[in-house]
Amino acid sequence: VQLQASGGGLVQAGGSLRLSCAASGRTFSRSTVAWFRQAAGKEREFVVAIRSDGSRVSADSVKGRFTIARDNAKNTVSLQMNTLKPEDTAVYYCAAAEGRLISSRVWSVSSYDDWGQGTLVTVSS
Repeated sequence: VQLQASGGGLVQAGGSLRLSCAASGRTFSRSTVAWFRQAAGKEREFVVAIRSDGSRVSADSVKGRFTIARDNAKNTVSLQMNTLKPEDTAVYYCAAAEGRLISSRVWSVSSYDDWGQGTLVTVSS
């Protein structure tokens, strides 16, 4: 599946942004879709995922602030980010994996086959 991420930008701390990931190719509805992020000089880290059955997994650092949702009819996944903090500054990537990833695999970069190009989110203090 081909993925296209969009929606990044510059926002002040406490503000909100909404990212979108548009997919094309294989049947998107059967995929687990996740957002990862990579800050400058750091490794790529898991943020949040939504499975084919609609269940969600979130990193502790974003629980209560970030919400992932999917629209299978439109082949899109969104990430609503609220109460943004400077430490949320990173390039955000959407990724997809075939099928329903189990809990032990959903966090891992290597579990995902397809990646979007990334969109930069900058949170100023």
